[in-house]
Amino acid sequence: MWTFTSSVEEYAAVAEPFLLGDPVRNTVPLTVLANLRAGMPVKDPRYGWWTVDGEIRGAVFHTPPFPAGLFAVPVEAVAPLLEALDGELPVFVGPLEVTVEATRLLGTPARIVSERLFRLGTLAAPGTPGRGRLAVAADLPLLVSWYQAFGDETGMGEGDIVERVVRRLEGRELFVWEADQAPVSFAGLSPEAGGVCRIGPVYTPPSRRRRGYGAAVTAYASRVALAERCEQVVLFTDLANPTSNAIYQAIGYEPVSDYAHVTYR
Repeated sequence: MWTFTSSVEEYAAVAEPFLLGDPVRNTVPLTVLANLRAGMPVKDPRYGWWTVDGEIRGAVFHTPPFPAGLFAVPVEAVAPLLEALDGELPVFVGPLEVTVEATRLLGTPARIVSERLFRLGTLAAPGTPGRGRLAVAADLPLLVSWYQAFGDETGMGEGDIVERVVRRLEGRELFVWEADQAPVSFAGLSPEAGGVCRIGPVYTPPSRRRRGYGAAVTAYASRVALAERCEQVVLFTDLANPTSNAIYQAIGYEPVSDYAHVTYR
């Protein structure tokens, strides 16, 4: 049975212990929960949990304008979820087996982005010229423009970008790589949740690509995460981009499982 609420406190009390049972695969719902507790603005949220014989077996969240998160939804709960939502699930992301079941029931989507979750094994930092540093307030205009460019390239630029960058700067979640004393790439690092931090997004402007800057800033942020913030580091990649997948594996990231970002309109 699915139960829904708009109260993050009620959702957290019920779902968080379940989500913490697998903090790597549940990195996104746990991070969203951490951000909500930290004051992230949200309009018309919906949170839900799936129970079988009184036991929590799944959880879902939707914080518009972002996709619904089906990360912790079991396959057998997909059909009841769609029924409870009257088939209204225009954009969602989740494990491959879950999204396959959802699209089987909903029909052919307008767009599917295939993704893979990686977890850091042994970090192997590249010898890229330059240095990494924590982003500061003076970086705001540049980071906003890079966030916008990242969203335009990936089609995943939902929400108020300025608000998001400001919030992440204040949370010490953004890092830049400098070469020749100028920023050339950046990476985000999510707050720790269940002992796990997540890298993302990572962006290098086209004129600066193929020089190792994306790998360098990812490795730098990963090292800071392990040294100061969490026990494990993960990231998602777009499987349509073999270059980035190879780069992340070269610095020590190992595949965990596959996901899909599905859009119907």
